[in-house]
Amino acid sequence: MTQQTYTPPKHIVSAATIVMNENQEILLIKGPRRGWEMPGGQVEEGESLKDAAIRETKEESGIEVEIVAFCGVFQNVKRSICNTLFLAKPVGGVPTTSPESLEVGFFSIEEALKMVTHSNFRERIELCLNEEKHPFFVEF
Repeated sequence: MTQQTYTPPKHIVSAATIVMNENQEILLIKGPRRGWEMPGGQVEEGESLKDAAIRETKEESGIEVEIVAFCGVFQNVKRSICNTLFLAKPVGGVPTTSPESLEVGFFSIEEALKMVTHSNFRERIELCLNEEKHPFFVEF
């Protein structure tokens, strides 16, 4: 039996959700590396963007969601990463931490935007919350 070495994909596609509950609060997870952020992660082979967004949200937060709208794409050209973003609403589950999330919770929009400090994640949330900007495409 030969041992295969892992070759990372040339392009990475991820899917994330901005989950808004009936109280107009946003679901955030506190990751071990980037701090507070929206749930999301890499799309697996043979998986749709929507399914990946739903799966990643459940894995990282314990919250089951329904996709409400496609918001847009952030493309990191140098690193060959495409981040797709969706608006979603919670339909089940309870906030639960995971190996990818140290804390999970729903926060007011104002509070959430102050908590999210990594890279352009705050901009991603703001664009997703502004339906007039949908769909957006941001290259960086």
